[in-house]
Amino acid sequence: MTARPAVLAPRSAWHEVPRLQVRRFAAIALAEAPELAQEIMREIRREYPHLPVVLDDNGEPMALVGIRRAIEAFVQHLESSEGRPGVPPDVFHDFGRGEGLGGRSLDSLQAVYRMGVRLAWRRFADIGQRVRIPPPAMYELVDAGYEYLDGLVDRSVRGYAEAAARQAGERLRLQRRLMEQLLADRHRTDGADALSERAARAGWPLPGRVAVGVLLRPARESVAPAVGQEMLLDLEYEQPRMVVPEPDAAGRRELLHRALAGWAGAIGPPVPLADAAKSLRWAEAAVRLMERRLLPAGEVLFCTEHTEALVLLQPEELIDDLALRCLAPLAHCGPAHGRRLAQTLLAWLETRGGAPEVAARLGVHPQTVRYRLRQIRELWGDEIDDPDRRFELELVLRAQRLRGRLGGAA
Repeated sequence: MTARPAVLAPRSAWHEVPRLQVRRFAAIALAEAPELAQEIMREIRREYPHLPVVLDDNGEPMALVGIRRAIEAFVQHLESSEGRPGVPPDVFHDFGRGEGLGGRSLDSLQAVYRMGVRLAWRRFADIGQRVRIPPPAMYELVDAGYEYLDGLVDRSVRGYAEAAARQAGERLRLQRRLMEQLLADRHRTDGADALSERAARAGWPLPGRVAVGVLLRPARESVAPAVGQEMLLDLEYEQPRMVVPEPDAAGRRELLHRALAGWAGAIGPPVPLADAAKSLRWAEAAVRLMERRLLPAGEVLFCTEHTEALVLLQPEELIDDLALRCLAPLAHCGPAHGRRLAQTLLAWLETRGGAPEVAARLGVHPQTVRYRLRQIRELWGDEIDDPDRRFELELVLRAQRLRGRLGGAA
């Protein structure tokens, strides 16, 4: 909030008041300032009993000192009519900072100030009647009082913002340390008490189950994910991480879709809290596949919806070695013909049906399927009837399909 100058216009009704009356008004107001400050303080304490009482070095409530100094500064300005009234900086800055650290809202702080101005105006109006200040001049005094209030609020808002920034920074630091412990395998041996203590300090209730997400930063500038405080988020990593408590709760997935709009990444499977590191590993695996375009990119995926790809594409070297051995009979076929035989073999393994069912799946004539199946039996011989060999064949062919190596039309 930017304070407006609390200066009475040079050619105003207030400046038309004889100087003797102005001096009498100021003298009475200054004499009654301590009593007025006490009255304002009592009313604030009555309306807002939760406000803490902080004492200065002399044992006086700092708020009371600030109120009295603010009244005196304003009245002295009215008497001199030069420049703008000085705002007691430290007291109101510290008051705003205290409100922020106490977790109270800025609205309640401003309500306290408005109450103070209202009570001060009543006293000033009474003094104005006693010294016969004309009503137009008193109306200008009200305007000047609220302009002065802007300056006080501005000081307090700065203190409030400073406290909020410090608290946010401390909360992020505690959450980051909590995530580091939670996602480290060793936390399982550190003891539940240590984890509970750190979670309590971070203000994070320990859930029964979690899912861990790994995010990919947008190509263009994007605001940070608007996740609530119930989720842990660490943007310091090159690929930011997040911990989602109770991921199976109603509405949780919809909330994540909204909060992560514009971001991409993967959310690992729900696991017990002690197994959070496992969920992280699956999310990291999914992100690697996204970067290789083996999983859809540009969105946030849930690992539970891509289990087949994660299982079949993760142990890449083992699957490649198994494919080399299992699909060796196709090595002497041409690339196009070998691909068609592989498609037919996979369709047969998946359907466990005859030529009509396989043909329907592939979109070809049943006679074509019969021809290919005879070739397949010639290539693999009796091994094609072995359950273990059929399982291996289906495994590697599904992996080939996920990688886009089986082509399109059959």
